Amino acid sequence: MSNKPATEQPSYYDNLEKMSIHQLLVNMNNEDKKVPLAVEKCIPQIEGLIERIVEKFELGGRLFYIGAGTSGRLGVLDASECPPTYGVPDDWVIGLIAGGDIALRKAVENAEDHKEQSWLDLKEYNINKNDVLVGIAASGSTPYVVGGLEKANELGIVTGCITCNKETEVAKVAQYPIEVEVGSEFVTGSTRMKSGTAQKLVLNMISTSLMVKLGRVKGNKMVDMQLTNKKLINRGTSMIANALEIDEVQAKELLMKYKSVRLAIEHYQSN
Repeated sequence: MSNKPATEQPSYYDNLEKMSIHQLLVNMNNEDKKVPLAVEKCIPQIEGLIERIVEKFELGGRLFYIGAGTSGRLGVLDASECPPTYGVPDDWVIGLIAGGDIALRKAVENAEDHKEQSWLDLKEYNINKNDVLVGIAASGSTPYVVGGLEKANELGIVTGCITCNKETEVAKVAQYPIEVEVGSEFVTGSTRMKSGTAQKLVLNMISTSLMVKLGRVKGNKMVDMQLTNKKLINRGTSMIANALEIDEVQAKELLMKYKSVRLAIEHYQSN
């Protein structure tokens, strides 16, 4: 066994180019099945981090994600989906990627290697002690992530991380490390695969649990979602109709009047 981290170890499969499409799919799926089990083992660590995030939000704080490459894109994705899904301001959850927004579509050469740049990026948002910073790095060694976490620690900001290797530099720096050990990738070193899936699952857990605890879900419904298309208007109409036991015509009228599932229900029930 080499000294390389688990995510860089050789794949359990070889001669991929000789496999049929069916074999490729079955083998990838077999590897993917390991991911939720690895995440399950980390639930206590995930829970601890979320508890601190909720505490900070109750003080007016925010949640920041930083990462590079796939990890950075996943953080930006999770952050960008919170406003439309839960109707929260754009600055409640903020995702930053090494190299800036252009790196969402194209790789920016050496962007992740600049240890000081992450703090310069964070300073633009006036990050402070009420906030929480979560570094995302499959390898656990990304300088952009390590540098941001180190500086945040110095200033008394709560830090966490999501990585897919054990005993990494990122995990040693973070106060609340989450280490999801998914093992080697189907394509050796391609951490957009199992590692990326694991990070996405953990990010789903963090942001969804946070929004539930902040009262942005009622029952199991997204009552504060933004009504940005016909599908969401229809979904909101059904929510109101079911909650108030009225027909969908009346429900849609209420939704269009108040522009919010929550407000429509509250105003109807108060009359």
